[in-house]
Amino acid sequence: MNYPIRLFVVEDHPLVRVGLSLTLSQAGDKYLICAEAGSVAEAFEVLPSVEADVVLLDIMLPDGTGLDIAKRIRKERPALKVLVLSAETDEDMIIQLVESGIDGFVSKNIPPQELYTAIEYVADGAQYFGKDISRIIRDINNARRDRNAQFTERENEIISLCAEGLAAKEIAARLFISIDTVNAHKYNIFKKLGINNSVELVRYAIKHGIIKL
Repeated sequence: MNYPIRLFVVEDHPLVRVGLSLTLSQAGDKYLICAEAGSVAEAFEVLPSVEADVVLLDIMLPDGTGLDIAKRIRKERPALKVLVLSAETDEDMIIQLVESGIDGFVSKNIPPQELYTAIEYVADGAQYFGKDISRIIRDINNARRDRNAQFTERENEIISLCAEGLAAKEIAARLFISIDTVNAHKYNIFKKLGINNSVELVRYAIKHGIIKL
């Protein structure tokens, strides 16, 4: 991963932006806030030219919602990662954001170290929704043991490594396979759990309290 990770902060409260800047500065030179916006209109103005790796996106803004911004980013800047950082815990809104293609969601109440973890995950191409996708698979599998799904030996290996809290990149290194192969196995696991993709996985986890909003 290349450092510093460049961040575009979309947050309407100046004090929150200051707090974020101070929190991120505690990590040394790993993160750089390269642009800020306090509204949907300002975000749209900055978006075409901003050189950022990750957007830290609030949900509730004075002239709209983060959902408007997330949808536009996916359409116009698909390589730009979106990490929602918000005190908003409305289940329907979070699910709409997940379905729009955001890369992660964390509460504003998290400790600094978890914020760093979330930024690192999404910047590296993974997903983070209060916990890594691997941990969500583990917890859903634990909650559905009565399904008696028949997993292959490799799938069971991956579920076991998920249970250790390893992310896809770490699982790939442990098993000497590519990240694409790990993800292919994960989607097979999804189907055997009755889930078709990561959006459905996160939706299920939110509705059943596996992800705490």
